[in-house]
Amino acid sequence: MSGERIGIDELLERVREGLDRIGPQEAYDAAGAGALLVDIRYAALRERDGLIPGALVVERNELEWRLDPQGSHRAPEATDHDLRVVVICNEGYASSLAAVSLRQLGLHRATDLDGGFQAWRAAGLPVVPAP
Repeated sequence: MSGERIGIDELLERVREGLDRIGPQEAYDAAGAGALLVDIRYAALRERDGLIPGALVVERNELEWRLDPQGSHRAPEATDHDLRVVVICNEGYASSLAAVSLRQLGLHRATDLDGGFQAWRAAGLPVVPAP
């Protein structure tokens, strides 16, 4: 892509080609099987809409530092590169770019939730109020 100019819509389409994006029920089941759900929504959205129980909340600008298993600022949940990570944003756009960034760090099982938090909530899956 060096030298080539593309818009965000085309970039998003390209990065999604390498992801196995999953839907809300599959994300719920994956969490039950040990996957780490990571909520990258900003605070105002979490306060407005609530949280997914058990999801790790990480601001988008800290994501790579918190999820890199070799990083000095990693979250305790970032145990190794084989960890299945499901990134969740509000509607499933920023999460695709974030998941690809995690894959570039070697988290080869990283993906994102198609439709984001809003799809999770629409599917009737658990949501709790933000503290």
